[in-house]
Amino acid sequence: MSGHGPAIPMTSRKCGPLKGEARVPGDKSISHRSLILGAMAVGETHITGLLEGEDVLGTADAMRAFGADVERVGEGEWRVNGVGVGGFAEPEQVIDCGNAGTGVRLIMGAMATQPITATFTGDASLRARPMGRVTDPIALFGAQSYGRDGGRLPMTVVGARQPIAVRYTTPMASAQVKSAVLLAGLNVPGKTVVIEKEATRDHTERMLAGFGAEITVEDTDEGHVITLTGQPELKPQSIVVPRDPSSAAFPVCAALIVPGSEVLVPNIGLNPTRAGLFYTLQDMGADLTFENERTEGGEPVADLHARYSPHMKGIVVPPERAASMIDEYPILSVVAAFATGTTNMPGVHELRVKESDRIDAMAKGLRAAGVVVEEGEDWWAVDGMGPEGVRGGATVATVLDHRIAMSFACLGMASQKPIHLDDGSPIATSFPGFEPLMAGLGAQLVRTNT
Repeated sequence: MSGHGPAIPMTSRKCGPLKGEARVPGDKSISHRSLILGAMAVGETHITGLLEGEDVLGTADAMRAFGADVERVGEGEWRVNGVGVGGFAEPEQVIDCGNAGTGVRLIMGAMATQPITATFTGDASLRARPMGRVTDPIALFGAQSYGRDGGRLPMTVVGARQPIAVRYTTPMASAQVKSAVLLAGLNVPGKTVVIEKEATRDHTERMLAGFGAEITVEDTDEGHVITLTGQPELKPQSIVVPRDPSSAAFPVCAALIVPGSEVLVPNIGLNPTRAGLFYTLQDMGADLTFENERTEGGEPVADLHARYSPHMKGIVVPPERAASMIDEYPILSVVAAFATGTTNMPGVHELRVKESDRIDAMAKGLRAAGVVVEEGEDWWAVDGMGPEGVRGGATVATVLDHRIAMSFACLGMASQKPIHLDDGSPIATSFPGFEPLMAGLGAQLVRTNT
């Protein structure tokens, strides 16, 4: 999995109205956590709606390597027979997490307080990403990590034999870091405390409570404080994974910028720590509504109804909203290019260390398509060209990043001239059905030179 396969060049052309229903994959964040916590429970956890992209399948393989029985029993339907908290076996092989930054960081946390050793690797993109943000806090529990210069994969983690509970303040707004520390705290006597200055996506806290862990969350003068009591017996669950809001962003945003479009995206998770993009689009004047709002499995869910929106205006995106939409800034920048006025996006340094430097990748591609983009270390701004003003006609580098690839595919659906992607293969890591889904709506996205 870590060896990136042959490049798949793609071309996205201006299309007619996008129409229909877009059934996007299951939520990637919840899918990862379902497999990991299922493996740490005692008994059989049943999961439906699991995202079967490469990232999540890598986490399933990792849980097998640690001794859990993980089996696919139907489309999106899986069962996990867990080994209990503290029950991981030492894997015989290197754990290959492919492109999955969430997967590798959460798994490192889960095994860090167990007396085992594991070596992790990934594809070229993942091997370039910093792991110190996780290895630093798990060292406080007593774990040791040995990786390449700069704290990068491949990396061997030696779990703590006598772990101690910690109180940790996250240095950045990162649900991955918070979750890694909480998963490490499961196998530690006493209380592990994580303090966030800004609340991040809370799927781990919700799911830990669902599995029977004793966990509390409160807002104090210190910040957002999460307290976990260690060494619980996690109880197996039946989990229905809602559809991924990050994946829903692409058909939604494409519908907003392609004239005449109207698309319904059903059953989307609207956890308030994940839904920032949709509120931002509404602030810009997008014709986007939430229908059939309800709660499923403890998570708020709704059907998203998106219609072509030629009168969107640039705004300043509130920096405090960044944590709730950090993965959606690339596609937001595409929408901003078709608005009028400037869209400013401050407080987004985290974009520099995702699967790629996403600010740099999007800025280069948008500029090549005729859009004015300004950037700083932790901010960027896109000058809107109006609803039909983006020239296009560029070949863009997707830099092994699935969200960069899908964002530029959507740009080509509304730009005057086609957008050529040098490699669309990374899309499979999170949205393996992206091409046929968008084609079914009316997009003209084709593979070229294959």
